[in-house]
Amino acid sequence: MSHLIAFLVGIPAGIIGGLLGIGGCVLMMPIVRFGFHFDPAAAVGTTLTAVVFTAGSGAYQHLKMKNVDTPTALVVGASGVLGVILGSIVFGYLKPYGKVIDLIVGLAFLLPSLRMLYEGLMAEKALPQPPSSGGIPGSGWAKGLLGSVVGFLTGVIGLGGGYALVPSFIYILRSPVKLAIGTSMASFIWMALVGAAFKFYQQVVDIPTAVCLGLGAVIGAIYGAKMVARVKASALKTLFGAIFLYVSLKYTLLYFGITI
Repeated sequence: MSHLIAFLVGIPAGIIGGLLGIGGCVLMMPIVRFGFHFDPAAAVGTTLTAVVFTAGSGAYQHLKMKNVDTPTALVVGASGVLGVILGSIVFGYLKPYGKVIDLIVGLAFLLPSLRMLYEGLMAEKALPQPPSSGGIPGSGWAKGLLGSVVGFLTGVIGLGGGYALVPSFIYILRSPVKLAIGTSMASFIWMALVGAAFKFYQQVVDIPTAVCLGLGAVIGAIYGAKMVARVKASALKTLFGAIFLYVSLKYTLLYFGITI
């Protein structure tokens, strides 16, 4: 029954991830941590493994739609793998310290919550609109550094992809939105694979739960992508920005022994 619940949880996570272009990490992790009562390290490992499914599916779809800047994806993906390896080593030392992991994840959730609230309240017409181009602007060094940082975060807290790469591509490198989302997926699949392999080796992955979550999210993402044209993105971003802000506070306050 618990595996069926995990599958069902993955579906709405995939739908919202497909709608907002954020993947499934930030939606599934708090559910695994607080809904399934996993310890912090297992929540990170299981979620990251589940996201391998959604990242692979998303990368394939965006490649078909020609939403991927392949040279950028190769640079970010390769440098990101190096970052994941380093971050996973750090995670190995942090694994016994669940409260510290909760604090780091809580602080990391501030970025997507504030990003979504800003975009939702300001609406898309107020956001910067980069000109369309043949690829994502920026030097190879800048992209390599970005990949390394995101990869390191992925190794430590299991978050990456749309959570960090999409806003970085848009606001730092001035990428068109669709190209940012597609290239993010194509870059992150390699980070997710390597990160999941490390988490499996570190024995913090509940494989059946990860597979059920991942399969549900893949199905949900298909419907989420189809709903993009019919749902007002600004309202969704405001709603989930507020939810993620609550999640950030919940994780962070646990470090201080406060439950909300």
